[in-house]
Amino acid sequence: MQHATPVKVVLSNNTYMGMVRQWQELIHGNRLSHSWNAALPDFVALAKAFGWGARRVDAPEELAGALAECLAHEGPFFLDVRVVQQENCYPMIPAGRGHREMMLGDNRWYDGAAA
Repeated sequence: MQHATPVKVVLSNNTYMGMVRQWQELIHGNRLSHSWNAALPDFVALAKAFGWGARRVDAPEELAGALAECLAHEGPFFLDVRVVQQENCYPMIPAGRGHREMMLGDNRWYDGAAA
């Protein structure tokens, strides 16, 4: 806000510490530990407290309008998009792999060395 930068942030919010849970599921045999927190903040209220535009999306049919609102907003905007709790986020680079080896989806890999 201080510099009037029109930053846009879109959170894929599964109410978990999603990447932690995803790594535990995919890399550590689904042994989940400390990846859920009942005390997550209201991200929309927090963004608004700092003067940002903000909105929550609870249903897929709201997404197009919310994205249009986000992109049209003159200043910073935070979009909290609720997704399925067990939804994974791709692409990802597992531990020990390089930028040329990434998971594109469940059991789907990109191998840049072969390209």
